[in-house]
Amino acid sequence: SLLAGFVMGSRLPRHTYGFIQHELFPYYFHIGSACAFLNLTLFAMYHPSELLSDEQMTQIFVFFVCVAASVLNTQWFGQVTSDIVADMHLVERSHGLGQEVGLFASKSCRQLRASNPSYGQLSRQLTLYWALSSLCNLCCIVCNGLSLYYLAARLSAL
Repeated sequence: SLLAGFVMGSRLPRHTYGFIQHELFPYYFHIGSACAFLNLTLFAMYHPSELLSDEQMTQIFVFFVCVAASVLNTQWFGQVTSDIVADMHLVERSHGLGQEVGLFASKSCRQLRASNPSYGQLSRQLTLYWALSSLCNLCCIVCNGLSLYYLAARLSAL
């Protein structure tokens, strides 16, 4: 998904890329949430709470953090980010922008941001929510890495 995003972003008009991301992100976020919840549920089912070691309690906590970050992204950050992008596209379209190719804002978009306070505000909001969404994704990647480490460290015990 990350690689596809960079390839599409560098090859498609910005609004086309934004539309594709708007359509794909809900699936990505929901699948991530479902997998995180499934990991937590399966681990909890096979490790009764009265017998949990400190390491297993840590693993449950890691799974819970992953579920929380994933659900937060699914239900809030991802949706708000998509909504802001859609609002920005409306403003850009009204100024004849959005068909340029590339991930980074064109000179025209930078000028629009400087001259249009509401567009500038949308741009700042997008930066904030995109960063929060990215942090949630990064948190899930770290949690999954820790879970894989926990599992790999115990392979000899299987």
